[in-house]
Amino acid sequence: MFRRVTFSLLVALLFVAVASVAMAAEGAPAAGGESNVKAVIALAAGFGIAIAAFGGAMGQGRAIAAGLEGIARNPSAQNKIFIPMIVGLALIESLVIYALVIAFVLVGKL
Repeated sequence: MFRRVTFSLLVALLFVAVASVAMAAEGAPAAGGESNVKAVIALAAGFGIAIAAFGGAMGQGRAIAAGLEGIARNPSAQNKIFIPMIVGLALIESLVIYALVIAFVLVGKL
């Protein structure tokens, strides 16, 4: 299942990369050229926060699963596993919040 999710994520990233090259292609300016830039900024903010939320959720899920498995195998090590796991979850969440701040900055440029 992990390979299928990884493959799907790589295909999605490839699609976004190809689409961004197509959006950046120079051509004759359209009548609403400014609105195209705003649309691209809005899409970038939306895709950015979506990818960050997906990655954060995957990371947190794996961290919690590994931590709980370690506690289940050795219950006496709960204090040594639980606190670093919570700190790791907070760091993962801070990266998602950082992506949200970047999305707000991009939307502020509209």
